[in-house]
Amino acid sequence: MGSETTSSTFFEHVSDTVQWTVMGTHPLAGLYTSKQDFFDATFAVLPGLMRNGLTLKVERFHDADEYGIVELRAEATTLEGVPFDNRYCWVCRFENEVIVEVRAYLDSAMVAYAIGRGNATTTH
Repeated sequence: MGSETTSSTFFEHVSDTVQWTVMGTHPLAGLYTSKQDFFDATFAVLPGLMRNGLTLKVERFHDADEYGIVELRAEATTLEGVPFDNRYCWVCRFENEVIVEVRAYLDSAMVAYAIGRGNATTTH
């Protein structure tokens, strides 16, 4: 798969009751028990800390039986002008072609920096 913007098309394949674990030691790390909880705690926070929002692009997708591994990269610049060039790896488990579980790996230090400098608060 070539580079594509991750959009509602991807999230149409995610269960509303997905178990989404964001790995790491940053303020957004933790277990989210629904697609809405995940969106509210991550996509509602990070874009507001960036000059022109946050764009995720899928770089690769690997299919392995009931699992898919998605490699993504962020394209953004913090409000201070620092590039937010984060890389992500999402390990997704499917049931009937719907994503029901995700383990998301990312650069914890970069997320913590962006949140700390942006003085954002999180509820998770």
